[in-house]
Amino acid sequence: MTDKKVMVSACLLGEKCRFDGGTCTNQALKDDLEDVQLIPVCPEEMGGLSTPRPRARIVGREGNADGADVLEGEAQVLTHEGKDVSDAYIQGGIKTLDLAKSSGVELAILKSNSPSCGCGQVFTEDFQNLKSGDGTTTAILKKAGIQVVNDADYHQALNDYKKK
Repeated sequence: MTDKKVMVSACLLGEKCRFDGGTCTNQALKDDLEDVQLIPVCPEEMGGLSTPRPRARIVGREGNADGADVLEGEAQVLTHEGKDVSDAYIQGGIKTLDLAKSSGVELAILKSNSPSCGCGQVFTEDFQNLKSGDGTTTAILKKAGIQVVNDADYHQALNDYKKK
């Protein structure tokens, strides 16, 4: 085990914290992370949301909003019933950043497509397609200078980080 620390979406590690109460276990990712210290996070739970919880998406800017827009107050995170959960998503992202800083994390591997953890893509308002952008937590971490990659495209970033 090295002193390298990687923050990872807890659902990818097998924790049942996904919106539907399930998991998105990624065994290949878990295997690739065997030699680093893991900092598991679920920003939605850290922001005070329950598990399970209603599915949510980022809404605003004529369908082109992402987490950065939520942070600027130009968009919202809404459940499929229309409830605004933006504050919980922002607070979860801030708590995730605080944990990353206090733990010395430089790399985060987060769940793709999520309105919180999505990196590079998030679901559209109708949940049917993907659009370019980051989730709220990813936007917060990136703004603070932490490298964030998603669970599908982490290999090169993880290999580079391990070589530092």
